[in-house]
Amino acid sequence: MTAITIKTAEEIELMVRANQIVAGALNSIQQSIKPGLSTWKLDKIAETYALDNGSTPAFKGYRGYPASLCVSLNEQVVHGIPSKKVVVRDGDIVSIDFGVNYRGYYGDAALSIALGDVSQSRRRLLQVTRDALTCGIDQVRPGKRISDVSLAVQRHVEKNNFHVVKQFVGHGIGTHLHEAPEVPNYHKRGSSPRLLPGMVIAIEPMVNVGTSNVKILGDGWTVITADKSDSAHFEHSVAVTEGDPLVLSADIIAKKII
Repeated sequence: MTAITIKTAEEIELMVRANQIVAGALNSIQQSIKPGLSTWKLDKIAETYALDNGSTPAFKGYRGYPASLCVSLNEQVVHGIPSKKVVVRDGDIVSIDFGVNYRGYYGDAALSIALGDVSQSRRRLLQVTRDALTCGIDQVRPGKRISDVSLAVQRHVEKNNFHVVKQFVGHGIGTHLHEAPEVPNYHKRGSSPRLLPGMVIAIEPMVNVGTSNVKILGDGWTVITADKSDSAHFEHSVAVTEGDPLVLSADIIAKKII
């Protein structure tokens, strides 16, 4: 990862625009998604939205990733590759992760959708994961540390008897998609970076029902839970200010979970 960078007000304005494009793409997917739609079609909705709004998809070609969008279903945690052969079905958890590059600055956000007639247990998983993200965001204040964000996420998840993924983490973001610092969803021993105004981080709880353990499928990308239990994923890019956190991707209009 690159070094931690402090963004100027002008840079953060560009990142606001990048993240609002991401939010718009995610909103477009939410408006269009229905049982029977292929994950490839969801990818095209996001890609078209990005291009129509003066940005380029950030994931496509990144470290060889073959698509613009990550679409992960049910036991898939993150990095599910869109396919014409895979369709979303009534009752699925559909986790959508998208990023763009706008004038050299990146936006990145994710959400999980309860599609159709979803079980109450799956709805609860999504609600706890989204609330864990809110808990983490609330810690994004000058003088706090990354570990405060991590611990807030972990505590909320574990008090609800779910498990945070430890193999994959959030990250800094700016002129690179992934920058320092890493933002784990669990408390790690030792000191962590202090939050300073101008830092921008992507906080992204990945929460599993049965175990923290995950494995990567043969495609080299798709991450699933080791026990094939359900997983959910929410993410926002957040700037540290002199006061309250500034959620750059805040205009995502998530469909009501419960």
